[in-house]
Amino acid sequence: MNLLAVDTATEKLSIALAANKDVWLFEADAGLRHSELVMESADMLFKKAAIKPEDLSGIVCMRGPGSFTGLRIGFSLAKGLALALGCGFAAIPTLDCMARPLFSLKGLIMPVLDAKKSSFFCALYRDGARICADMDADPEAIGAAIAAEVTASQQAKQALLFGPGAEMLYGKLTQTPMAAANILLGKGLRWGNAQTLLEIALETDIFTNSVTDFSAGPVYIRKSDAEEGIK
Repeated sequence: MNLLAVDTATEKLSIALAANKDVWLFEADAGLRHSELVMESADMLFKKAAIKPEDLSGIVCMRGPGSFTGLRIGFSLAKGLALALGCGFAAIPTLDCMARPLFSLKGLIMPVLDAKKSSFFCALYRDGARICADMDADPEAIGAAIAAEVTASQQAKQALLFGPGAEMLYGKLTQTPMAAANILLGKGLRWGNAQTLLEIALETDIFTNSVTDFSAGPVYIRKSDAEEGIK
């Protein structure tokens, strides 16, 4: 299968193309320029792989949580191309994608995104399996959730935090000695997650085993500032 994966959930733009049994990857610190870079970056990968967009079997993007604007850009590109090309479309939960490369680790892991407003998007996973729903929570609530899981587990003594928001959350949690004892900070982990999107799509055969839903939209967890009437 020739698959295109687009990760615009954070400030890092990550695009991966699987074609002819090879993978091409582009990543950039895009900031607020996702809309400017995403199409030209995808075109560059098509040229490197010597295929045309019409050769795609499917397109996959991040489902959320993440940046409100970034997620909308990813969905717009993925759904627009899929509809125009007549190929499959799928979206995969952002935190599942972030966690997957560390599924081989034993114990608790927590991918973290900065959700602004002193909150973080995160979820807990144990031994390669999700054990809670996506959270949009402040450090105190997250610290309590980690402590509860550490206490309940007979093996996991600490949770490994990683991802774009991990260092910030770690700094806030370590201000409390009890919470600090329950966490570790992961460093040097993968920048973007388009490659993991590809891996999940290929290993689960998502386009064969599920119905393409073009009415699907991003999962934001919380309302946007506009929806809350904040200017």
